[in-house]
Amino acid sequence: MLNLYRPEALTDFSQPANVAAFQAALNTVKARIGQTYPLVINGQSIALDKTFDTINPARPAEVLARFADGTADHADQAIQAATEAFKTWQYVPVKDRARYLLRAAAEMRRRKHEFSALMVLEAGKTWYEADADTSEAIDFLDYYARQAVRIADASDQLTPYPPEQLGYYNIPLGVGAVIPPWNFPNAIPTGMLGAALVTGNTVVFKPAEQTPWIAWHIAELFWQQGLPSGVLNFLTGPGEVVGARMVQSPLTRFISFTGSKAVGLWIYEQAAKVQPGQRWLKRAILEMGGKDAVLVDETADLEAAAQGIVQSAFGFQGQKCSAGSRAIIVGSVYDQVVGRVVELTKKLSIAAPDSGPKVDQGPVIEPDAFNRILNYIEIGASEGKILTGGHAVETESSGYFIEPTVIGDVPWDARVAQEEIFGPVLSIIRAADFDDALRIANSTEYGLTGAVFSQDRARLERARQEFNVGNLYFNRKCTGALVGVHPFGGFNLSGTDSKAGGPEYLLLFTQPKSVSERL
Repeated sequence: MLNLYRPEALTDFSQPANVAAFQAALNTVKARIGQTYPLVINGQSIALDKTFDTINPARPAEVLARFADGTADHADQAIQAATEAFKTWQYVPVKDRARYLLRAAAEMRRRKHEFSALMVLEAGKTWYEADADTSEAIDFLDYYARQAVRIADASDQLTPYPPEQLGYYNIPLGVGAVIPPWNFPNAIPTGMLGAALVTGNTVVFKPAEQTPWIAWHIAELFWQQGLPSGVLNFLTGPGEVVGARMVQSPLTRFISFTGSKAVGLWIYEQAAKVQPGQRWLKRAILEMGGKDAVLVDETADLEAAAQGIVQSAFGFQGQKCSAGSRAIIVGSVYDQVVGRVVELTKKLSIAAPDSGPKVDQGPVIEPDAFNRILNYIEIGASEGKILTGGHAVETESSGYFIEPTVIGDVPWDARVAQEEIFGPVLSIIRAADFDDALRIANSTEYGLTGAVFSQDRARLERARQEFNVGNLYFNRKCTGALVGVHPFGGFNLSGTDSKAGGPEYLLLFTQPKSVSERL
C-alpha cells in the first residue's frame, strides 16, 4: 500500500546547513564540466564527431558540456528501437512500471541539490527557482506512479450486466515523441517521461538544445532504475531535423510537447496528417505560450497585490509560460499599486545564480532571447513609459542579463500587452473598472494562467466563471502550480489544456479498451 501523495518540501536556504549542502552540489557538478555525451539508442551509446556546446548563460564563454549532433537517421533508428521495445514493455504490469518511477523519485530526492545545481549553471536558475523545479520533478514521479495504478483498470466504473463479465482497461498507445522546453528543464521532461513510461509507452526523448546537460542526467536516472533497452531513447540535435522526424514518422503514436506557440501549431498540423504506412490518428499533447494577467481592483489588499505582481512577472526572469507579464489595475488604485511595484522591482538583485542563494535574477537563456527581449523593451518604450529597468546589464562575463523592466500606461492592445515576450518585462495597463479589467484580461489569444486580487466576493465569483484561463488564482500570484494541487494547462492558443499533474493527465497517454465475455 502506497502512502498518500504529498508535494515535496522546498529547501529553506535561510539554514546554513542547506546553503553548504547546495554549494557542495555545485562544486560536484562543476567538476563534470567539459565532458562529451552521446546519443543513446536501444541502450547503446552512439558517439558522433559532430557535436554542439551547451553553455552557462551567466558566463557564455564557459562551455559546460558537448552533445552529439544527431540526424534524422538517428531519429529513425530510435523510433524503430522504441517500436520493438513496446512489444514487451506494454505488458509489464502497471505496478511494476510504477516502481520504476518511485525508485527514480527516491533517487532524485537523495540527489536533489545535484539536479538543481545543473540548472543553476545551464539554465541560469536561481537557487530557489532550481530547487522548486527539482521538487516538482519529484512530485510528478510520485504522483503519476500512484495515478497509473488507479486508472489502469476502470472496470468497476461500468454498469453491471449479469450475462457478461466486463472489463474496461486504459492501455498504452505506443511510441511517443517527447519534446520538452528549456525553461523547466527538470520538472517538465521528468513529468512527460514519467507519464509516458508508467502508462506502458516507449519513448524517444529529444531535449531542448539549450538544456541537454540536465536532460542527460534525467534520462540516466531512469536508465539506472533498470529500464529495458529501447524503452527510453535519448537524442540530441536540431529540433528542425531530429524533432521534425520524430513528429512526422508514421511509427510515432503520440507527441508530447511543451514550447512556443509557433512550434506547437506546426506539430499540431503535422500530427493531423496521416503518413504513408501510418495506422492510427496521432495524439498531440501540447502546452504552449501565455500572456498572463494579474488583475487588481480597488478592494484588494494592495501590498499583497504588488508583491504578487512582482513575483509573477520576474520569477526566473519572466521565462515562464505562466508568468504574469500583464498587470491590469483599476484606475482608482493604479498609481498606488504601480508605485509599490516599481519600488519592489528595484530591490531585485541581479547576478550569476551560482554566486549564492540571495540572487533574485539571473540571465536569460541565450543571445536570441536576449536580443528579442531588448527589442520588445524598445517597442514598449514607444507604446508606454519605462518606469524602471529597460537595459541590458553590463558584466565582465558578458552574460545575458537584462534589468527587470516595468512599462506603465500600456494600452491594452499594444504589442507588449498582447505578444508573449518570455523575459523580465511587465506591462501595466490601466482599467476603468472591474468590468473593463476583466475584458482586458480576456483580450489575448492565450488562456493559460491568471490572478485576481479583490476582496469583493461577487467579483471573484464572476471571475471564476468569466476569466478564460486554465489556471486561475485568487489573491495570490499566478505562477507556482503544485502537482496534484493545481492541475496545469491552458485554453485557446496556450495548448490542448492537458492539465499536467492532474487526475486525468495520464489518460492522454492511453486508450480505453472494453472487453466483454458471455458467461
